[in-house]
Amino acid sequence: MSGIQRVTPKVTFSLASAKKVDLLEREFLKLPQVDCPVVHRFGPGIYIREVTVPAGAYAIGHAQRFEHLNVFLKGRVIVINEDGSRSELVAPMTFVGKPGRKVGYVVEDMVWQNVYATTETDVAKLEAMFLDKSDGWKAHAAANAVPLLPFESDRSDYASVLTEFGFTEEVARAQAENEADQTPFPLGSYKVAVAPSPIEGKGLFATAAIDAGEVIAPARIGGKRTPAGRYTNHSAAPNAVMVMREGGDIDLVALRQIKGCAGGQFGEEITINYRDALRLQIKKD
Repeated sequence: MSGIQRVTPKVTFSLASAKKVDLLEREFLKLPQVDCPVVHRFGPGIYIREVTVPAGAYAIGHAQRFEHLNVFLKGRVIVINEDGSRSELVAPMTFVGKPGRKVGYVVEDMVWQNVYATTETDVAKLEAMFLDKSDGWKAHAAANAVPLLPFESDRSDYASVLTEFGFTEEVARAQAENEADQTPFPLGSYKVAVAPSPIEGKGLFATAAIDAGEVIAPARIGGKRTPAGRYTNHSAAPNAVMVMREGGDIDLVALRQIKGCAGGQFGEEITINYRDALRLQIKKD
């Protein structure tokens, strides 16, 4: 293992090197992707993006747009520097990361946190704010998007739900899009993100594995819908359910294990049966 050094990382890539990293990424994306759960943690004025990568994996990070705090909580990683040399990073360590990308081999299971100063809690907006995703990654994500056809039965069953409960499509959509009864997630840690859905519009997706019976997120707080209450789509075979708590607040709870991120791609879409949710709301009212 000659040429490996234990140092504080100073990894930034020139334009030429960045193009080589992009090419390497395209080749890596052709290979099977490992599970790499991402947990989103929010505190007052702070967002922490925590990723876990298993030993034996090669990892190429998205390009960071700004300097920010990095907290390497667990593991050992060999980072490839711009000049081709290698640096060994051993947790725990904290440092200010430069803009750009990191490329490395995970020797021991890794837990890495990127820490950003912000009050934003929308993951899609946060990623657009702090990360630059390569054209190769975007092309891979588009090519691997879930096709719409397998979810035709869910869309058909949704139409049946509207008929059963006496809603028109227009009324249902107006209620769903009503911003007056929406509220952000409270501060805390979440394994979900809102993203385009093959079922309908936007949906709620797992970014880390979720166990059966686990509370995924609050869905309704003080009479207002969180992103979990707003964006969780309907399915005839759901993997989650709405559960009312004492006081009338509602949590979104997993019915079975739900798969999280793999290779940077979101995991399963989280779904409920709207019949159960509507009955719960009627009971509450």
